[in-house]
Amino acid sequence: MDLALDIGNSVVKAGIFKDNKPFRVIRYSQYLHQKILHLILRYRVRNMIVSSVKGFALPGVERLKPYLNLYIELSSKTSLPIKNLYQTPESLGNDRIAAVTGGISLFPDSNILVIDAGTAITFDFINKHKEYLGGNISPGLSMRYQALHQFTNRLPLLQKQEDFKLLGDNTNKAIIRGVQNGIVFEMNHYIEYLSNEKGNVTTILTGGDSNFFDNKLKYPIFVESDLVLIGLNKILKYNIYAH
Repeated sequence: MDLALDIGNSVVKAGIFKDNKPFRVIRYSQYLHQKILHLILRYRVRNMIVSSVKGFALPGVERLKPYLNLYIELSSKTSLPIKNLYQTPESLGNDRIAAVTGGISLFPDSNILVIDAGTAITFDFINKHKEYLGGNISPGLSMRYQALHQFTNRLPLLQKQEDFKLLGDNTNKAIIRGVQNGIVFEMNHYIEYLSNEKGNVTTILTGGDSNFFDNKLKYPIFVESDLVLIGLNKILKYNIYAH
């Protein structure tokens, strides 16, 4: 068994992989050394990769390593099964590089746009030659609501609503529809532009708000909530074979 650990801004996800396929995915509110050690012992994990948005070193890691054949903390120096053309790879988020690697793991012969709808919304593109060309970062759904409330004197703090039309006829509706339609328009335009610019593009939606937006876009997409874990596992396997 192999273990991929994704430490994000809001949640920690641990993926147990067997024969390159997700066997079990567990979510935690925070990283706890004892919980990870329990997974390693319970599932007889032999190889582990960690991606964190919060930096390293991982607390308690020295107590994990004796049980593992290979331990990797993903960084700009990690060997990848893709070509990274980002000009500043040391500043590139681990979750972004793992997500596009997960994309080519699922669709190895496609141009891929990964939209990660999490705390921030990221748009990342990798071509069918497995060349990562870069992407963009935009405020996420909750962040937009919080910003409107925090940086104004009178606008209330609201939350997402499933049903929303184009125009609001009161302030609350104007906020909700402005925030949510803005994101939908943004996503649709990236898909349309890249499809016209690069040819056929497969779009994968992931992240905590992916299920909220999956039926609101006008273009066909694939939703994969565990895309980062899948990409981490592919990077781990690539390094296992390299050793």
